[in-house]
Amino acid sequence: MGIDMIKPIEGQFDEVPNHIRHDTRYWPHFKDCIGAIDGTHIKACISPSCQIPYIGRKGEPTQNIMAVCDFNMCFIFAFPGWEGTAHDSRIFLQALRKQQLKFPHPPPEKYYLADSGYPQMAGFLGPYRAGRYHLPDFHQGNHRACNTPYPYPLPE
Repeated sequence: MGIDMIKPIEGQFDEVPNHIRHDTRYWPHFKDCIGAIDGTHIKACISPSCQIPYIGRKGEPTQNIMAVCDFNMCFIFAFPGWEGTAHDSRIFLQALRKQQLKFPHPPPEKYYLADSGYPQMAGFLGPYRAGRYHLPDFHQGNHRACNTPYPYPLPE
């Protein structure tokens, strides 16, 4: 049922959304962008004997759900049910391979925005790979260690 209900409308990608066309922050930079793709983690109740593959980076069992939204904030594709440890690229590539899922491929010359967890390929634009993400996780470390002087003399 979800495959038939969550999908793009016929011809949806032919026109540039008004809020992109009429906003100089986005036009012309995103004129060919048709939406965004990302994974999200939803808490899951899993029996203790099966929990290990579902425990995500925050230590709780989750399901990783890949979702695609258009610029009207409507879901046009969802692929639920993956373990919390499943990487976004694994889920994405499986969605592309399984034709029965009816993944809404971008038309030629159009693209989705994606985060760094997705492969760089035609039709999918991700960020520059050298960037750091999940910055709050990096800031939870031992701040004393950052302020401790180096214990050995440095060469001059």
